[in-house]
Amino acid sequence: MSEINNAQITAPSWFEENPSHDHIPSETRRLLETWSGIPSDDVLDHVIKLRDEAWKVHPYPCIGQFRFLEPSFSELPDEYDEIVERIRKGQKLLDMACCFGQTIRQLANDGAPTENIYGCDLQPDFIELGYSLFRDRAKLKTKFLIADIFDSKSALTDVKGQIDIIYAGSFFHLWGYEKQVEVSKAVVALLRPQPGSMILGRQVGATEPLEKDGPTGTMYRHNVESFKRMWKEIGDNLGIKFNVEAKLKPLSRDHLKFHLDNTKRLWFVIRLE
Repeated sequence: MSEINNAQITAPSWFEENPSHDHIPSETRRLLETWSGIPSDDVLDHVIKLRDEAWKVHPYPCIGQFRFLEPSFSELPDEYDEIVERIRKGQKLLDMACCFGQTIRQLANDGAPTENIYGCDLQPDFIELGYSLFRDRAKLKTKFLIADIFDSKSALTDVKGQIDIIYAGSFFHLWGYEKQVEVSKAVVALLRPQPGSMILGRQVGATEPLEKDGPTGTMYRHNVESFKRMWKEIGDNLGIKFNVEAKLKPLSRDHLKFHLDNTKRLWFVIRLE
């Protein structure tokens, strides 16, 4: 197991200093063993080493707590099967704020052709760390875009109006309400403008909506009702009708200790009608 360095000793509470096999979900362990070919006995040391490398560059809570190992579709099994089939038929998926590209590898391992999948992140380090985590540089055909969603001239302009499915995990909640509206409109512009195009994902939510300061700035946490209202506002402004499904689920005990008691996880599926 990798040693704890001085930077980690003074790290905030969301840096897990004593990781164990319990921090690796069984689905992710299978992914690392089957897709990446990592021997079972080496998986824990491998992910710890990767986490420690990532922490030196970007000390985010999702890195320190190994949240990047959580399966992306655990509460959306029907949609997941639909997505894999749509990608097989040639539709395009974009993993927004893809981090290490763990969602992309999950889809690939279940048969989705990676030439139909894009990944986008602001940090090129994450893309490189993803190749190290999954050991798949030679076989992964995904095109990764280094882009800022607020930059109208970024690499995302190359796929504007061409994406059928957008996965947005732990993305929209990074901003306050007004910025979320702005970001959501920019994301919608990437979708193919036809019925069935969809945005889905998960983020931090709350039983009662609130805005609070977080590690990356002001963050607005939605409940189901406020999330649907926001997307109604966005649709009315853009002249688009969305079908929005959302649900709140409890956080794990380990995750909840870093949040208020009313904090939940919000899962959502947004479809163009």
